Amino acid sequence: MHQYLKAIGFDNINTRYDLKDLMDDVEAGFTHQTIVSYRPGEDFCELRREYGQCVGVAICGELDGDDNFYPDYYFPYFEGSGISTYADIAIERKIEKEQYVGMCEDSKIGISLIFTLQNGIEYMRERQAGFTTGVTTSVTLSGLALSGMILLPVVKDERQLKSEQAASDNRKMLLNAARNGDQSAIETLTLDDIDIYSQVSRRLANEDVFSIVDTYFMPYGVECDLYSIMGEILAVRHRTNSATGVELYQMKLNVNEMQFDVCVPAEEVMGEPEIGRRFKGTIWLQGYINF
Repeated sequence: MHQYLKAIGFDNINTRYDLKDLMDDVEAGFTHQTIVSYRPGEDFCELRREYGQCVGVAICGELDGDDNFYPDYYFPYFEGSGISTYADIAIERKIEKEQYVGMCEDSKIGISLIFTLQNGIEYMRERQAGFTTGVTTSVTLSGLALSGMILLPVVKDERQLKSEQAASDNRKMLLNAARNGDQSAIETLTLDDIDIYSQVSRRLANEDVFSIVDTYFMPYGVECDLYSIMGEILAVRHRTNSATGVELYQMKLNVNEMQFDVCVPAEEVMGEPEIGRRFKGTIWLQGYINF
């Protein structure tokens, strides 16, 4: 059973029988269907059913010539809003099934972001039509979280905000130069990292780490698309899973100057989310490529 079904409100899926009932419900009452040519005599099909605003379950599998559907895998999804990044994207198929992961490098984050592709079947169709080569596009990222914690913001004056923005812009320029092979940029970034480490080490003697670090975006565990994050809350929406009645928080976050949405069960959040506060948790990162 998919661990992140609970993130969209399905906390009642405890056995294989419960899961089968959910899959049958999706197949019988799907709200979206997408089909793409796959192999001679077979098509690849995706069925989606919404269980609330922007959340739902997708089932992917093969469709034979007699319209018999053979499910291969399923996943819960949460549709984000806006544009998260315009960075170059690399897409790879998973080894064991017709599912895709994307990777992009955004200078705001400083690491390669790997995410599960929500619209993999659209990518298959675009690739067959030859529209994916050399195309510059954008990605809308979103995250599913099983739990989280709300933290108070760090108070800063206008001078500190301007100083941090200038430092951030300078670091992004250095990162872009370093990717292009600029040796002086690489050396400058190395020295900056050493300075930051020494400053943080001194401050940790008397301060809490969350009063020093505003936001962060770090890989979590051994799964490539799991991340530990902390970001500023820009918007909060209360939603409900229509099948289970479980209340959800859908929050737009600013994490290292990148904006994306996160969905988490309300009862699993410690604290009250409000604009300006910070959300800390572990997310399964998804992405939607805007072809």
